[in-house]
Amino acid sequence: MNYYPKVAVVILNWNGRFFLEKFLPSVYNTDYPHIEFVVGDNGSTDDSVAFVTANYPAIRILRNECNLGFAGGYNEILKHVQADYFVLLNSDVEVTPYWITPVIELLESQPDMAAAQPKIRSYYQRGYFEHAGAAGGFIDYYGFPFCRGRMLQVVEKDNGQYDDACEVFWASGAAFFIKRNCWEASGGFDADFFAHMEEVDLCWRLKLMGYRIGVCPQSVVYHVGGGTLAAANPTKTYLNFRNSLFMMQKNLPLMDACWVVFARMWIDLVALIHFMVQGKFSDAWAISRSHQRFFLDFFKTARKRKRYNRSFGKKGIYQGSFIWAFYVQRKTHFNLLNSKRFL
Repeated sequence: MNYYPKVAVVILNWNGRFFLEKFLPSVYNTDYPHIEFVVGDNGSTDDSVAFVTANYPAIRILRNECNLGFAGGYNEILKHVQADYFVLLNSDVEVTPYWITPVIELLESQPDMAAAQPKIRSYYQRGYFEHAGAAGGFIDYYGFPFCRGRMLQVVEKDNGQYDDACEVFWASGAAFFIKRNCWEASGGFDADFFAHMEEVDLCWRLKLMGYRIGVCPQSVVYHVGGGTLAAANPTKTYLNFRNSLFMMQKNLPLMDACWVVFARMWIDLVALIHFMVQGKFSDAWAISRSHQRFFLDFFKTARKRKRYNRSFGKKGIYQGSFIWAFYVQRKTHFNLLNSKRFL
């Protein structure tokens, strides 16, 4: 590139001394000429801030007084960051030296592309995709997210099958590139989500505004995953089920939202019963609590609906249930799904 826009790599930290010590060296050695590194601390009680200050004095530290979650934490920190592009990077991500430039080149070449992600591989199984993002995210008709390279618990080996830079429905919050003007125009994350699925909601909102979301497989990062909440955690179950309902109420056309939320209640009931049969009563109760909170916040969420052309937001939604495709039709890999069912 002849022109290098300013990039701010912002890591949101909450008691993450271990991950900062392990992964900051790779981030700090990023090869990009116009870059700023920021650690946004979300009310940590460990010595992670002291560690960064002592070992990386050039990294800027910004602090929130308490833990505002992934969504609220980034919203507050980014108010104090000036750059052409924000890169929201999880603290448990190892990057490669030239990971920034390919994504910026993609976004610079596409004026209507607001956000993008690199290819995300597993830190521990480096030849495989990682659960949280893989090679770009999509959702199905009922609001369930999946990825190129990851369908439910099945994570594919990266054999170059998804090496095309393309449009996706959502980009992973583990390594999330966004143009600052698009972040500000969209209002950033919905702080009520706290954590989980806030990036899907934001990408959907950007699509409703007429923007596109991309993936750039020429950039590769390695993600540990589950650094804050493990996959088998009732709090994670609660946030995922609750936030999915919030997201559909906010972003779907009104009649679609009424039908899909109604259908999701029954699908979620099946999941609740499944957890109970497995003896996972805390997860079953988490689903019940997510529905209770959805109804308690119904009118608050309804006020967040904006006057968008909602036909824009449908592109990239799989018109069917990928859960059905996975379990009944045995389509356990993304490239087995019927491409004609994506709007």
